[in-house]
Amino acid sequence: MTKRLKRFLRPVVSRTISPKLVQRLRFRWWYFSSYFPSRVSSHFVSRTPKVRYFGPVGVQSNIDGRLQAVNLQAPTEMCCVMAKLGSDKAKNRYTPVYSALFNERRDQPLRIFELGLGSNNLNVLSNMGVFGAPGASLRGWRQLFPHALVYGADIDRRILFEEDRIKTFYCDQLEAPSIREMWSHAELRGGADIIVEDGLHTFEANISFLKESLEHLRPGGIYVVEDIAWEDFEKWYEVLDKMYSKEYPRYEFAFLVLADHGYNNMLVIRRPTDETALG
Repeated sequence: MTKRLKRFLRPVVSRTISPKLVQRLRFRWWYFSSYFPSRVSSHFVSRTPKVRYFGPVGVQSNIDGRLQAVNLQAPTEMCCVMAKLGSDKAKNRYTPVYSALFNERRDQPLRIFELGLGSNNLNVLSNMGVFGAPGASLRGWRQLFPHALVYGADIDRRILFEEDRIKTFYCDQLEAPSIREMWSHAELRGGADIIVEDGLHTFEANISFLKESLEHLRPGGIYVVEDIAWEDFEKWYEVLDKMYSKEYPRYEFAFLVLADHGYNNMLVIRRPTDETALG
């Protein structure tokens, strides 16, 4: 019944209310229904992710322990910034994880890349609906990292854009030649310190992009795959255990279960800063 009502109301609302107004209303609703209650309850309740680790034991970064200590119930500055700009990373509880991973590097001149701009075209797979805010996460990274260069890519050419410290490119993550062509652009040849994959949200698409992109992660960098579904867990466990942890023995792979069901789960990969010092 609720889904039918939404399908009926969506075209009516889209003709009468501007996307910016919808975004502001969504933020206020999130703030009072989620952010404020979570801020209060986080003083009494702690909910941490379940972490399954693949990689070397006892490395200096100790990413496994750091991630297991994240309180998903406790909102952060990053939550507010992303939510206000229209990104769903706060709603999905990713921002507390990102805060734990990146806060100490906020003032560094990083190179940040995210696949998936958040298309509002209903004909594009994994779109964010007609009221989606394309580029919201990129603008969030730019605000949170004042000295960073931010790059993005998407299969929907209509939402590609360029702004101060932001540039985006076309990419079909299911096609290896398209991924390689994207990374060949002059701006991206130096790789990235942070790579976030928020594209099609299928195992096949995740692996396709990972195969062609992990080599572009800079030393000490973090690669994240968002929105991993429960039904893909075993596939991921197998490929991490039997392939990636063997092919990249000094990299750290942490699989995070954040939700009891659905898609809101993550893979975090860290490339060591000094790979020769760990062997």
